[in-house]
Amino acid sequence: MKGMDILSLKAGMAHTEKDINKVHKPIVLALETATMCGSVALVAANRCLAEFSLQTGETHSRRLLAGVDWLLQETGIDWPVIDAVAVSLGPGSFTGLRIALATAKGLAMAAGAELIGVGTLDGLAAQLFAAGEILICPVLDARKKEVYCGLYRCDNQGIPRLLEEYMVIAPEVLCAMIHEPVVLLGDGAAVYGDLFREKLADLLKRPPSSIFFPRAATIGFLALDKWKKNDFLEPAGAQPIYIRPSEAELLFGK
Repeated sequence: MKGMDILSLKAGMAHTEKDINKVHKPIVLALETATMCGSVALVAANRCLAEFSLQTGETHSRRLLAGVDWLLQETGIDWPVIDAVAVSLGPGSFTGLRIALATAKGLAMAAGAELIGVGTLDGLAAQLFAAGEILICPVLDARKKEVYCGLYRCDNQGIPRLLEEYMVIAPEVLCAMIHEPVVLLGDGAAVYGDLFREKLADLLKRPPSSIFFPRAATIGFLALDKWKKNDFLEPAGAQPIYIRPSEAELLFGK
């Protein structure tokens, strides 16, 4: 996590680096499609090489591979030098998670690269790197008047650590759990913004807009930590983190 340049990244083309001789391995391709603000990124041990926003009215499946192609062209990096494909596992949009994981599996297997999974809420929280003692709560809209969320606090290295298991709860229940200053970020914080402002009042702190949504670059940086620990996924058995059953599972009782 040292040297993370997440806060300086901007939507769309955040940064490109064509001098691959200066790139420190491992090199990770990261995919993030848990929300409508999707993105893809190439990160290395020392920097984010490039990031491309997928924010669009179209489904991510229409732009995901095109975004990956753009990254490779802009950076001059080819598949043989990519060490891992990282994917945001969720929770989030069921369709978006399935698309990203299926794509990541295929790309990793075709390139002979490792597959690394990163929790979407972990990625959101990590965008508040070195936030001090304040409570961090990424919140994603789960529909059905609920949110996916988790509570985090930075450790002595500035890395946000999950305090409890991921939750899917009503936003009112989340508010009742918070009794100290908190930073809320994620699309759920926007959807239920009026409620959070009313219930949390002065306890509520808003982060910079540039880190309000999940970022592929952050997923990639977290994947670098997993790389060091050989924390890889077996493609055949890898599954998204749904937290609750999908509509199809509820319908058919699975």
